[in-house]
Amino acid sequence: MIRCVRIWTGPDGDSLFEEGHLALSRGERGDVLSKVLNAASISWRETGGGGAFARHNAPARQFVLTLGGTPEFRCADGATFRMYPGDMLLAEDTTGTGHSWRLLGDAPWRRAYVIVGADAGALFIQGDPS
Repeated sequence: MIRCVRIWTGPDGDSLFEEGHLALSRGERGDVLSKVLNAASISWRETGGGGAFARHNAPARQFVLTLGGTPEFRCADGATFRMYPGDMLLAEDTTGTGHSWRLLGDAPWRRAYVIVGADAGALFIQGDPS
């Protein structure tokens, strides 16, 4: 299972989030895999330990793959969630009040941004698979 957190803009314009995982099905050699999605671009970024970013919107619909570090995200209502290495964020809050984040600990946040289309939402499954 690959943990995924989805963040989107609710009807009131505030960002909301929900925990889930990626839809994976049985493949060859006992692997589990997702369906293939088209991506418009991929880029990488690193922010030093202790970094933060004030409230903002996702610039595009994107997956953010955490490679290292532990960011804590905050929505306008004060609700927070953390991402850990190996986690995916499906950022869909391209409008509204947005979200902010800060890094916990001294480790840098290393991540990859993958700009995706509307079909990416089909990979997100809400809740714990167990």
